[in-house]
Amino acid sequence: MILKLLPISLIQCALLTGGQVLMKYGLTEVGDFSFTWQYFRRLFTNWQFVCCGLCFAAGSVLWMYIVKNFPFSMAYPMVSLSYVMGMFAAIIFFHEQIPLQRWIGVFLILTGCVLIAR
Repeated sequence: MILKLLPISLIQCALLTGGQVLMKYGLTEVGDFSFTWQYFRRLFTNWQFVCCGLCFAAGSVLWMYIVKNFPFSMAYPMVSLSYVMGMFAAIIFFHEQIPLQRWIGVFLILTGCVLIAR
């Protein structure tokens, strides 16, 4: 069962992570946050922010498939793989330096996923 769940979960996590990356790019482009029509017009016409929504929508549809077809106790913890992907996205797209403490956290998340998959 895990051999079917893992690839689908990785795609779903990649969509979530991609959506977060696109959201950050989009929010950076539109300027300082404000509760004005002009701000939200700029936001919802920004291509990165629109693509962010598409990633989240696709990820949600995939999540519905996962929840329907796999045990929730296995499926839900696999979402945490998006945190691992997020760390790598922070390095690749935003050139962030990741301290050792966070790498230990990533290792613990991966260890937890391996234990749940068994």
